[in-house]
Amino acid sequence: MKKTLQTIFNKKAAVAVVLAGALTSQTGCTKEFLSPDPTSFYTPDGTLINKAGLDAALATADRHLRTYWTYYTYQDLSLPISTDYMFSDMAVASKTDDGNILADIATRVTPTDMPERMMWFWDETYNGIKYANTVINYVGGATDLDEATRNVYLGRAYFHRAIRYMDLVFKFKDVPLITQLLKQPKVDYKSTKREAILQMITGEMEKAVEWVPEQKNMSLVGLVNKGACRQLLIKCYMATGQFQKAVDQANILIDQSGYSLMTGNFGTFINPYPQTWPITRNVIWDLHRPENKGIAANKETILMMVNRNGTDAGTKMNSMRNWLPWFDAAGTTTPDGKNQALRYAATSNATYFRPMYDYTHALGRGIAHIRPTYMATNELWTNISDAGDLRHNSTVGNWARVDSLKYNDPANATWFGKNLRLYGATGNILCNDTIRQWFDWPHYKYYIEDPLETGNANEANHRGGAGDLYCYRLAETYLLRAEAQFYLGKPDLAAADVNKVRQRAGCTQLFTSVSIGDIMDERARELNMEEWRFAELSRVSYCLALSGKADEWGNTYAVADLATKSYWFNRVSRYNNYYNKGKAVVKGRAYTIGAHNINWPIPNGAIQATGGGKLWQNQGYSGYDPAVVRWEKWEDAVADELPKK
Repeated sequence: MKKTLQTIFNKKAAVAVVLAGALTSQTGCTKEFLSPDPTSFYTPDGTLINKAGLDAALATADRHLRTYWTYYTYQDLSLPISTDYMFSDMAVASKTDDGNILADIATRVTPTDMPERMMWFWDETYNGIKYANTVINYVGGATDLDEATRNVYLGRAYFHRAIRYMDLVFKFKDVPLITQLLKQPKVDYKSTKREAILQMITGEMEKAVEWVPEQKNMSLVGLVNKGACRQLLIKCYMATGQFQKAVDQANILIDQSGYSLMTGNFGTFINPYPQTWPITRNVIWDLHRPENKGIAANKETILMMVNRNGTDAGTKMNSMRNWLPWFDAAGTTTPDGKNQALRYAATSNATYFRPMYDYTHALGRGIAHIRPTYMATNELWTNISDAGDLRHNSTVGNWARVDSLKYNDPANATWFGKNLRLYGATGNILCNDTIRQWFDWPHYKYYIEDPLETGNANEANHRGGAGDLYCYRLAETYLLRAEAQFYLGKPDLAAADVNKVRQRAGCTQLFTSVSIGDIMDERARELNMEEWRFAELSRVSYCLALSGKADEWGNTYAVADLATKSYWFNRVSRYNNYYNKGKAVVKGRAYTIGAHNINWPIPNGAIQATGGGKLWQNQGYSGYDPAVVRWEKWEDAVADELPKK
């Protein structure tokens, strides 16, 4: 088996500690992202002079990339990716006992109030840029590397910088472009237009594709490889309106790079609780077992992020705690008013514990920090036949429904062992909080075992452990090529690519032609909690406007008007059954979202930190001023970073 990144984390730990201190000298700190740290005792000059230092810098960048899914501080409160999904058609905030719940997005989100993990995305994304810039700025001085090897490191750093700027510009739009490590204080930053940043990272990713080796030629799994660079370049080409180039790159990735969709069972079959929740082995289940994501047999993985239980390369996701319904809540009862699905530990609750109803460990104990929309759990699967679709299949165990669970209190002889139900015999509802406590979910995606909790007979929780994660896999490449073909006016070719993904999932109904809506629906089915859904919808809205093509309702869009009229807003308005519907109210807050929320506000703290400069604020937020000057060309923004003579 190939070694993974975890094998170098320990070896580079000492260097990484020094590097962490060195990195604070660049912009991007948590509260003062534009302010240098003149008091740092460490300098990159002393640590990034050779291969070991650069390995540590890139290992830090690799490790921090996965924090979009796993950032440990928020394990029990909300993973960063959950915040991204709150701004999409797929999910809403649902922790209904939280007086600070992010429901009223349209009025709540401001430059001075950026709840959930919005501010984290700004800070941490600039941190990732900082790590990349450190390598880019110092790789030329490494004494033990030849030119070709320097280019490999440079290409990987370009990837890390580009993937983070891609997220920034499609969340925050026009942002400061930072490419240098500061040699002197700078407080007069200006924003750079999104178009210019996209142009810069596209050029850099072209170089990265040329320089970085293919995964098959590498000894480590988890390092940025040529395939990952090519996948990101495809998105860059689409975001710059170069749709045919996007198709050409996708053709290479699909047909000439050694990758293929997994169509049969492979790897290790994990069936941890067959008494409680039996799994009939299938390719979708195998594909999403963390144990199978990085193995050589998995030909679909383009870039995997190492996240192993019990290692320093592992961070618990608490995926089940964050994303599953709170089905054992006291407010959801049997028809005779008793608790419906209790949490039992095998030893401390031995009187009541029954292995066949050990839902806590077999499924996980959720508190539903976010919940899926009706579209995510129902309409996606009924607007086109889901016959045979393994991604929405309860029979094989991939898809979970609350009403598939059984009442598990043996003291309740009337209802013990019968299926949970939402309504009583008279039509009375048996759940006092359907937002949080009653919804379906993709078990095959959300189940990540925590051995410490499942192996403890006294433990009545199972929140979710660490597990390897996909950053990119080939199924997305097919859907990206479908998107580009749609923009080129070839909906039949686009349909063929969507059908490839559907056929692998076992679907019987296929397309002959597709709309952009069909493509985004398939992304939702295939890439749930893998893609950054809001960022991708924002990117697609931008690309759709560039293409001039109409959406599924016949609307066309203009790039200059996306803050008032966008595909993202139309899609969220139509498909998210909570926002702007005037019915769901939590803690006095109605679920709302505005057209301007396609761009998040530039944080007030960042604006204040510039001092002598003035950052662009997005339309719809206080401080918006169309007269604010932004850099039109990325070259001018980079030149402005250099020390003044």
